[in-house]
Amino acid sequence: MSKEKEKKDSPEQELVEELKATRKKMKAVAETDDVDPLEEARALKKVAEEVDTEAIPVIELKKGLRPRQTPEEFDWDSVNRKGLGRNYSPEQRAEMEKLYTGTIADIKSGEVVTGTIVGINDRDVILNIGFKSDGLVPLAEFKDQPDIKIGDQVEVFVEEREDKIGQLILSRRKARLFKGWQKIQQALDEDAVIEGFVKRRTKGGLIVDVFGIEAFLPGSQIDVKPIRDFDIYVGKAMEVKVVKINYANNNVVVSHKVLIEKDIEEQKAAILRNLEKGQVLEGTIKNMTNFGVFIDLGGVDGLLHITDISWGRINHPEEVLKLDQVVKVVVLDFDEEKKRISLGMKQLTPHPWDSLPADIQVGSRVKGKVVNVADYGAFVELQPGVEGLIHVSEMSWSQHLRNPQDFLKVGDEVEAVVLTIDREERKMSLGLKQLTEDPWTRQDVLTKYAVGTRHTGIVRNLTNFGLFLELEEGIDGLVHVSDLSWTRKIKHPSEFTKVGEKLDVVVLELDVANRRLALSHKHLEENPWDTFETIFTPGSVHKGTIINKTDKGLVIELPYGIEGFCSVKNAVKADGSKPEAGESLDFKVLEFSKDERKIVLSHKATYSAAEEEKPAAKKAKQPSKGKTIEKINQEVEKSTLGDLEALSALKQKLDNSASASEEK
Repeated sequence: MSKEKEKKDSPEQELVEELKATRKKMKAVAETDDVDPLEEARALKKVAEEVDTEAIPVIELKKGLRPRQTPEEFDWDSVNRKGLGRNYSPEQRAEMEKLYTGTIADIKSGEVVTGTIVGINDRDVILNIGFKSDGLVPLAEFKDQPDIKIGDQVEVFVEEREDKIGQLILSRRKARLFKGWQKIQQALDEDAVIEGFVKRRTKGGLIVDVFGIEAFLPGSQIDVKPIRDFDIYVGKAMEVKVVKINYANNNVVVSHKVLIEKDIEEQKAAILRNLEKGQVLEGTIKNMTNFGVFIDLGGVDGLLHITDISWGRINHPEEVLKLDQVVKVVVLDFDEEKKRISLGMKQLTPHPWDSLPADIQVGSRVKGKVVNVADYGAFVELQPGVEGLIHVSEMSWSQHLRNPQDFLKVGDEVEAVVLTIDREERKMSLGLKQLTEDPWTRQDVLTKYAVGTRHTGIVRNLTNFGLFLELEEGIDGLVHVSDLSWTRKIKHPSEFTKVGEKLDVVVLELDVANRRLALSHKHLEENPWDTFETIFTPGSVHKGTIINKTDKGLVIELPYGIEGFCSVKNAVKADGSKPEAGESLDFKVLEFSKDERKIVLSHKATYSAAEEEKPAAKKAKQPSKGKTIEKINQEVEKSTLGDLEALSALKQKLDNSASASEEK
């Protein structure tokens, strides 16, 4: 009995029994209690790790935890009735659950967590993130931290909780990008100023490293003034603001200009408040265009127009100015609402007209350089800022205006005569033709162009009433349309000649005082109508060809190229049909007028004798009642009868009729 008790009281036996009892209790808890056994075991493990097991033996520790009990003394009925763990109060259970849950981390893919370096090898860095297994990160992702060591904490991105082989996949590079995008978005939302590093130059701007992400800094957003050399910013830190994020293209746009625009606006407002016309300011040339330059006045820009740069004429501002040049300008005008300022530079120097020599008067000969050629003339610069206009009409004595470029071109050195000068209006007109003698004032003009002299000229212009012929430079004459041909009826000179062709003429009239010259081409030959009068006598029959047919009648071409007219009723054939253009028929002359160069014909009269006397009979039937002698004479002069004897008889008859009327 004593041996059994001794055996029962041995510590080893008690520990075995205690473990068996614990297993039974844990099994009962698993079956009856809702506490997770795994969490309870981890909690117990954590508590055990905190106890210094080397200092206190396990048996002694257990002895000190509770009083020694024998199996007979344990209340098994209470355990069976309440279940294992039912003796804990709600506060104690909550505290235990807190201890259990704190030992296991909730890890999800696609998030950034903090891990501790627990190992480093040649290829990877091993990190503990509180998951069931450690993760690996390539050592290459720690190039920026060559002095890492075990125990350091770093942020990593969880790519996969378990890959195909059950490995936890982590990435430090993606963690930096993930955090970088978060910081960039936060900077955009809060309109915060962040610092970036300019890595390199690219087309249209710079690439800036912001939180490990490459952002684009446009050239227009670097500064308020244009930047021509982007390389000066490469390799330097720069404060910027995020202005745009495009997640679809992973694109970030930043600006340095917005940081200084606020200060610039304040400076601009201050400058505009104190701005006055005539105020002299100092500025820097920031941009050049064809029409002028833009000058930075210290926060506000002003336009210096090309015409206000110099009193002399310039083609481009770069001829006298350079970029970034500091210049003094005067305020000519400004618009406070539109914030536009007009500047001038030449106004700071005296006007060149004020120093123009007094001996330059009308009639003076001056020399200058052609600086501009327009459609109406050329501008000649006598000295910088002093120009005179040579109108195209003053370039030659010729009456026919031509293009000024036919006489002058830009850069020519010319001599001219001052025609007018106005020092107050600062205007001057010059002439080139005055350097030569006026051809109309030459002494030989009366003999050279005397009436009856023959000349050859060039057709310069055509009009409805005639053409102008240039005999020499400055001497023009008019050829009336009726003086072009004896035989042809010309309605417009273009039917006879063209501009630029040569034409022989004879002088009919000369008026030197009015600079007029009447010319004729047909008078180079004798008047053929003197001869035609003997050939185409009234009553004579001639062969003619119909060259034109109108509503009024036919135009007939007679021998010698002369034309006649046949009315519609006199053009009827013997068979009653009407002739057509191109037919050749016999025509009888009814009327011939040398002065009017008119021949009236009739085809019907060739086969009907009654038609021959109709024109005379028609004139005899004209009423004479109430007519004066002068009016009758006018009517007679307008008669188209060609027979002189019949005309005389008719006139006598009319005179007798008029006398009888007066006696009544």
